[in-house]
Amino acid sequence: MTENIESILKDECGLVKERPIIVGVSGGPDSLCLMETLRQAGYFIIIAHFNHQLRLESSQDARMVEKTAARLMVSCHIDGADVRAHAEREKLSLEEAARNLRYHFLFKLARERNAQAVAVGHTADDQVETILMHFVRGSALNGLKGMSYRSVIKTFDSQIPVVRPLLNLWREDTVVYCAANGLRPHYDSSNDSIDFHRNRIRHLLIPNLETYNPKFRETILRMSQSLKGDYALLMELLESAWQKTVVEANQNSIIFDSDLLAQCSVGLQRNLIKQAMLTISPKVDVTYAILERAVQVINNPDQFSRVDLKGGLRVFREKNQVHVCTLDAELPFNLWPQLIGKESMPILIPAQVELAGGWKFYAEHWGLPVLAREQAANNEDPFQVWLDVKDMSKLFKLRIRRAGDQFVPFGMGGHTQKLSDFFVNAKVPQRAREHWPLLCIGDEIAWVPGYRPSESYRLTESSTQILYFSLLREREKES
Repeated sequence: MTENIESILKDECGLVKERPIIVGVSGGPDSLCLMETLRQAGYFIIIAHFNHQLRLESSQDARMVEKTAARLMVSCHIDGADVRAHAEREKLSLEEAARNLRYHFLFKLARERNAQAVAVGHTADDQVETILMHFVRGSALNGLKGMSYRSVIKTFDSQIPVVRPLLNLWREDTVVYCAANGLRPHYDSSNDSIDFHRNRIRHLLIPNLETYNPKFRETILRMSQSLKGDYALLMELLESAWQKTVVEANQNSIIFDSDLLAQCSVGLQRNLIKQAMLTISPKVDVTYAILERAVQVINNPDQFSRVDLKGGLRVFREKNQVHVCTLDAELPFNLWPQLIGKESMPILIPAQVELAGGWKFYAEHWGLPVLAREQAANNEDPFQVWLDVKDMSKLFKLRIRRAGDQFVPFGMGGHTQKLSDFFVNAKVPQRAREHWPLLCIGDEIAWVPGYRPSESYRLTESSTQILYFSLLREREKES
């Protein structure tokens, strides 16, 4: 038995002796070794056995586990289900169906008994097999580093961890340990069947690779330990970048600052998008191809503004933000001014009008034409404008767009353009167009806030009747 098991249990697995641990015990040497190791170390254990009903002798395994628990005077819980029927019903492999049902049972019991963790008997052999399974599927660093001593599987429970204290023990070590401690494991005949993917790796692939390197298993285990350090470093970088680039997060949407996101390396961008997807939908299968599509939105905004990802998720760029969200996510509108609840609003000069999302509209007379021309010439804020209004008798109003609206954008030589075309060309966010406030003088659109004034109201050397309009969010005004 490993000499540093106490350190592994305490430091790596984070276990304490005061709270119960649910120990998954199949009846094989690995799980019995785990059970006895924890018991002899003085931990409060509860044995849990799940009968998959895949073998005729499976009920014998359950009785053996129950008898062992009774002999050791340890609490034991037995449950089971028809895994084959579940797999057919849910269209899963037998391996996946068995794992899902078994883990649901273990974590349900852990919650009921207020357990600190679920312990399973994965060994170094399981680690090697798992890494090869991930490699064959084309996994990234997270898969190639293998399993950890302690981890949270959010699909089963977001708080209670699963711990694997035997990850540095080989399977033959657990057999020796059981013999030395008077434990008699049951032999699972399904472990010999090459119908299962893991068994084919165990009995066919690994022996073949060992003809190239007799210490292949040890080599893979060392690689796993090395990659764990690299992965920890990546997670530190990822967390730092996440804190820097994410401006808003909820259960249906993660919003990034697009400029800060674009400054990250492509590799970091992929990992940030992956974390956003998994934060919203923990079960989604994130592939390299999906992440590459998302990166296109970040780095090629002129060509890609919106991409569907997977599992009902999408990524799109809007103004200075990149959104990763569900298709039905309620996204904030306060990035832009919006005229909500009415189609039109009269404006009396001077004016101060509150709009949705903390925005305010201001209008006032400007008494110094020379200063107005100078300010307008140097203005870089698209949400303020100086207009030459020769006829003050016309009605001033804010309104939303109407079918057939025309606009004469400043700088286009007096050419008229459909407002819908202007919105497209100016890249006004599509979901904000319906309620975008338009400043109208009479029946004419004089200014599209955030974009351009009308050529008809531009300042000239002879301008004398000048009005100043602005739109800003109140918190920006206060700062």
